[in-house]
Formats: sequence, structure tokens, C-alpha cells
Amino acid sequence: MRTAEYPAPERILLHLSDTHLRAGGSCLFDLVDAADRLSRALAVIEASAVRPDAVVFTGDLADQGEREAYADLRALVEPFAARVGARVIWVMGNHDDRATFRRALWDELGDAEPVDRVDELDGLRIVTLDSTVPGHHHGELAEEQLVWLADVLKTPAPLGTILAMHHPPVPSVLPLAASVELRDQSRLRNVLRGSDVRAIIAGHLHYSTFATFAGIPVSVASSTCYAQDLTVPTGGTRPQDGAQAFNLVHLYDDTVVHSVVPVDAPRTLEHIDADEAQRRLMLAGVGPFSDVRRDAPTEPIALPR
Repeated sequence: MRTAEYPAPERILLHLSDTHLRAGGSCLFDLVDAADRLSRALAVIEASAVRPDAVVFTGDLADQGEREAYADLRALVEPFAARVGARVIWVMGNHDDRATFRRALWDELGDAEPVDRVDELDGLRIVTLDSTVPGHHHGELAEEQLVWLADVLKTPAPLGTILAMHHPPVPSVLPLAASVELRDQSRLRNVLRGSDVRAIIAGHLHYSTFATFAGIPVSVASSTCYAQDLTVPTGGTRPQDGAQAFNLVHLYDDTVVHSVVPVDAPRTLEHIDADEAQRRLMLAGVGPFSDVRRDAPTEPIALPR
């Protein structure tokens, strides 16, 4: 018998993006019920029995920044998060309204300041960075935000840092997206290079994609409401009511694994349950994964990216 190459992950994040909920049952493109699409995604996750440590929504939570849409979002997400035992982390997107976002999601006094914060998750640090520009769809980061971020990153976290933002610092394969990209990205690159940031997770593009930035892996989650069709004739865009997906992020001691999970699978070909999987592992001479995650180290450690 031999054990598997990796133990159980130290932390698991559920990464969703671009829910675009609207108040009063209004539909996107007069066809897509964003609340229904999010409900489907949450049902798929819960049925899978995956138990994430946190659920991170990387922006464009409400399509028009409406208070009622945020209330509907909380009504869907918070009971789900309680059932799976996960913390919820909200990130601002260009369709969101800062003041309403704060009042409706955090029960705080609303103001127009950038929504930047730090959440500690038993040794894993999740930094939320607000890349939005009120009244516009492109992204920018103010100098004060970059100074704040550099100060946060001065002290490494025991399990490293995940940076969550809406506008991804990556090229888009759809040319039109250049009009709504994150601007002046080199300024962010200078802050992140050499830090303990292990991954950047983002949204905005409505399709799943991956890249590196300042030597750090970047993972972009697709949308739960509608997705961009990357088979559109070159140069155009073609949103589709299909290919909705979310990401799972598994953090191990020396690597981070990002997985894209489609919400709707058209046909199941086979189901091997957990007991049968363990039986087959034993027949293959491989010991089972440990179900117990290691405690976070008490001292900061240098984590490769």
C-alpha cells in the first residue's frame, strides 16, 4: 500500500461571480432570470456535498445596484452558506453601487469609498480589492488603495494570501473587453511581486480563463447568469444562456488547484459513489486521503507560487 501524493487540501474556496440579480423579477436580455440561474448553481454545489471554508463572490452581484436585488441575493446565499458551514465574502463589481452594497450586504452605513477589506480564514488571508470606478465599467486602483495593499502584504499570512477582485489583470480573448479592462496594471504588479499572494481570483469577463500576473496564477470564474460564447466569429461578442459555471479553489501546502465546474451537465454517464471509490483505491494499492486538514502553522511561511 502507498498513500496518495497529496493530503486533503488545507482550505477550500467556492468562487462564484457575476450573479447580476435584478429586483422585481426583471430578466437580463428579457430572457434570463439571474436569481433562478444562481439558485441552480447553489443547488448543484449543495448536492455535491463539497463543504467550502468560504464562498467568494467576485463582483457584479446586482445588475443595477438595487437594494432589493441585494436583499434577494442574501436570501439565497446566506441560508446556503449556513447549511454548508461557509463564510461569505462579497466583492464589488462595476454593476454594483458602493453605498447600497454596504447597507444591503453588511448592514453598514453606506458611503462611496472603495470597498477594500481583509478576511482571515484560519491562517489563510483573503484580501478584497475594489477595482470599480463609479459610473464606469472599466477598472482602476487609486494610489491610496495600492499603499493600503502594500501595507497589508508586509506581513505574510501563515497560509498565504488570496487576492479577490472584480476586474482581472489578464488579457481578454474578446477584443471589445479592452474597453472595460483594469487600467494601469503595472502599478498593481509592482505591489504584488514578491508578496505572499498565492492566487488572484476575479470575474467580469463572463467566461472561465487563466493566466499569470507578477508570477501569480490568476483564475477568472465565469458567470452564473449568462456566459460569453468564445466561438463567436473573431472580433465580436455573443452572450449565451448557457455554459454557466463556478470555480472550486483547493489550497494545498505547496500548490493551489483551480477547477471549473459547469452548472448543467447534459447527461451523466456513470456514478461511482464514495464507498466504491474507496474500494477501488484499496484495490489499486493506494491509501485513502486524510479527511483531517492540518492546523495552520503558527509562524508565517514562505509559499511558492
